[in-house]
Amino acid sequence: FLPYLLGTMSKLVFKKLLELRICFCPSSKSSAGIRQFVKSNYSEMKKVNPMLPILVREASGVSPTISALIGSKETTVTVADMEAKAIDSALKDLTQ
Repeated sequence: FLPYLLGTMSKLVFKKLLELRICFCPSSKSSAGIRQFVKSNYSEMKKVNPMLPILVREASGVSPTISALIGSKETTVTVADMEAKAIDSALKDLTQ
């Protein structure tokens, strides 16, 4: 698997990534960064990766996480209390 960074994380083209799942609470303070990240980057990520399922799930009280399915391996990182820029970096690390 090799991602190609084209400027910002929202322009990351994912190769061999089968699914990207983003889960967060719609109201908790610990999910504020991931909510901002999704608001700022989802459209561009989907535009650059139109065939990739990018699932955004909101549920009250859940810890914010990002999960990547690469081949048969799923990896999840917790992004609680992280700012959007740090989430950008965590996503890059997750998909490499």
